[in-house]
Amino acid sequence: MVATFNLSSFNPGPFILLGIPGLEEFHVWIGILFFIIYLVALVGNSILLYLISMERTLHEPMFFFLSMLAATDVILSNTCVPKTFSIFWLGPQEITFPACLTQMFFLHYSFAMDSAILLAMAFDRYVAICFPLRYTNILTRQIITKIVVAIVSRSFCIIFPCVFLLKRLPFCRTLFIPHTYCEHIGIAQLACADISINIWYGLAVPIMTVTSDLILIGISYGLILRAVFNLPSRDARKKALNTCGSHVCVILIFYTPAMFSVLTHRFGHNIPRSFHILTANLYVAIPPALNPIIYGVKTKQIREKIILPFFSKGN
Repeated sequence: MVATFNLSSFNPGPFILLGIPGLEEFHVWIGILFFIIYLVALVGNSILLYLISMERTLHEPMFFFLSMLAATDVILSNTCVPKTFSIFWLGPQEITFPACLTQMFFLHYSFAMDSAILLAMAFDRYVAICFPLRYTNILTRQIITKIVVAIVSRSFCIIFPCVFLLKRLPFCRTLFIPHTYCEHIGIAQLACADISINIWYGLAVPIMTVTSDLILIGISYGLILRAVFNLPSRDARKKALNTCGSHVCVILIFYTPAMFSVLTHRFGHNIPRSFHILTANLYVAIPPALNPIIYGVKTKQIREKIILPFFSKGN
């Protein structure tokens, strides 16, 4: 009878995370891959945070924003990836409704934070290249503090309503989630009520925030390129472009899989669900692992701090 179903929006039964339906025979191997990616992300971002905090030469706005990106990536990795490879290795896992909401919040919050930090880093590169003599006067400690407060506040304000949008919903069906983590629409689709508000809010947030961030980043780099090509010497142009190289790579790694995942969900109706879920997992796991590698390889100050100690020991 319907009366026996759990209609409480405040305390529904536990959800069951299934992993990637259709790829169960490969779960163990996929789990090993994600475990390796997780270790790379954890070690790489921890090294970045340690270097930036300990080395006075790295106490600059660019590296401060980079440390924020590394800290956010650590949060993102720990929010989803350990649960992911435990599902792959141990089978479907239960997760309580409060834990599911918590995971959902930190997943989307970290993603919004990453996007805003990349915009702040683009602004930093714009000031450094277009106004090099006024760089320290523009990006003062007070301005950086305001930027950080704006990043944290905006990300919190746009993601926190998702918690209330989900808590108001009644759940009365089997709470199986064909995924490896809890995300907003995935939870809402299990509800026995109209979820139009959730769908529209879930669509409006990325359009108003992530898309606007991407447009502003594009404008910043348009102005940067114009300034670079107006530089008198080829060496000066090369040096200016090198300072942006690592940031551009990180932007591409962050936005490309995310946009691909969103587009396949919206328009790739003929693509198997297992591919959608695997792609969604990759865009959560891979950027945090690759970001420290890119900055370690392409940023001279960081590269020297990591490589020189090994050469010193060898000598």
